[in-house]
This record gives sequence, structure tokens and C-alpha cells, in this order.
Amino acid sequence: MTADQPLAYIPRIRAYYQALGYGAPYEWAAYDTVPFSPLVKPLGAARIGIVTTAAPFKAGAGEQGAGAPYNGAAKYFEPFAAPVNPEPVLGISHIAYDRVHTSAADQRSYFPLQAMQKLAAAGYIGAVAERFYGLPTNRSQSRTREDAAKLVAFAKDDALDGVVLVPNCPVCHQSVSIAAHALEAAGISTVVMGCARDIVERVGVPRLLFSNFPLGNAAGLPDDPKAQLETARLAVTMLEEAAAPRTTMQSPVLWSGAPDWQKDYSNPDLLSSEEIAAKRAEFDRVKAQAKAVKAQ
Repeated sequence: MTADQPLAYIPRIRAYYQALGYGAPYEWAAYDTVPFSPLVKPLGAARIGIVTTAAPFKAGAGEQGAGAPYNGAAKYFEPFAAPVNPEPVLGISHIAYDRVHTSAADQRSYFPLQAMQKLAAAGYIGAVAERFYGLPTNRSQSRTREDAAKLVAFAKDDALDGVVLVPNCPVCHQSVSIAAHALEAAGISTVVMGCARDIVERVGVPRLLFSNFPLGNAAGLPDDPKAQLETARLAVTMLEEAAAPRTTMQSPVLWSGAPDWQKDYSNPDLLSSEEIAAKRAEFDRVKAQAKAVKAQ
């Protein structure tokens, strides 16, 4: 694998969880037909919303900031809409982003609000919606389709013309892809800004801007506003220029960190038996945390 090739997340994750002893591999979603709705307005007049799998900080739920360990107590289980002003403080401690090569210290690398607002101020897009939208990460595909229907209702309430969807973990990429189907079927154009190309393309989406970065950076390089603005610009341009479903564009922006980052993510070949046991215990702990929160 070279630095310009995408990491194949599906086989990597399958091998990882089998090494941890979880039995039958997860069956990722795949669709033969992908709905496609062209943008109904010129991009410069379009009203654009942001869907994220990041979470608002939750009081009493433990560490959730930069470098926080995997924290199931920070999860949420219902879609939500919340104001974009003032800029919300969001975290990704509740999901499996790349904690080796990313600290999540710069939320603008996974939540493109500031970049989108700059595009609106420049007249490149018409406006950014006054609300953003949270999408839970569920392994249940049927539950995700129910969540997607709620996003459609939010989008209609806010008169959106287009939506950018920004996932952070492997299952997040599946979740936003399923949501894109529902939005497009409702006549709302979508683009996924993602880092797990194989998962998104297996589901099938209308438009994917693929950034070959560690998970947790789908909105651009951390601490690099110029790269974040360019990533957002490329994404919204796809809303207007993509001519057919299953259109993928690879961002020309290059990862600025370690060039061999792909070898580390959930790679069981790099783990000792003791490390595998510790990873299994950690994952069981996170599942128990999440289950307790969901039951509340």
C-alpha cells in the first residue's frame, strides 16, 4: 500500500474484531440503486446544511476533549438539530476515530462550519443553515434509516437545498451514506466528506469527496484553515457539478502527518496477545457504558 492509496477499512476491521474474538464479521450495507437529486438552485444561491456524527459535550460523562479515550458515556442515540451560533463545541470521544495519528484537538477538521460560513460570506454558496444536525452512529441499519427520516424532516423544516455529511468513524461512514439516500430521495442534494472510501462506495452515495486522511479529519487538515476551506469548497462544488450518482472525487490535499499512518489503524498484526486482550476489555467496557446511557 502506498500513501496515495486508500486504506481498505472493511477487511482491516473484520480482521481486527475477529482477532478480538467477536465471531461472525459485521455485514456492511450495500445498495444496488442510489437516488440522485441535482441541485435545484445555482450553488451561489443554495442553502446548505451540515450533518455530523460528532457529539455535543455532555456534563458528567467523563473525558471528551482532545485525546480523550474511547468514551461510550458520551454517545447519543437520537438525531438532533441545534443552532450553529455560537459555534458549538463538539467532540468525537464516543467513536472509533484514529487516536494514534489524530488528537481531535481542532474540531474544524471534523466539523466544517467555519469553512462553510466563509464560503457563504464570499458568495460561493448562498447560505449556511442556522442549525446543524447530529446523526447517531448505529450498527443497526434499520435504525439508521429511521434516524435518516428524522434528518429529512429537519432539512425540510429548514428549507435546505443541499447537505454535507461528515462522518468520523467506520460505522459513521455507513450511517451518513444511508442518510444521504433518504435526503436525495426527498429531493435534497448531498455530498459525503469522508475518509473511509471503501465503506461509502460499498453503500453507494450520490457524491463523495474522499480525503485520504486518518479518520477524524474528513473536513480537512487539523490546524490548517486554508486546507479546511479548500476541502469544504471541493465538497460543495460537487453538489453542482456531479452529473450522476456514485461520483467520487479524491481531494488533492495531502496528509501532513506521518506518511505511513495507514498501517496502524486497528491492525491486529501489530498487537501482542496481551494488547489484544486489553483492546477486547476496552471495547467491552465502552459497549457497557453505551448500553447504560441508552437505557436512561
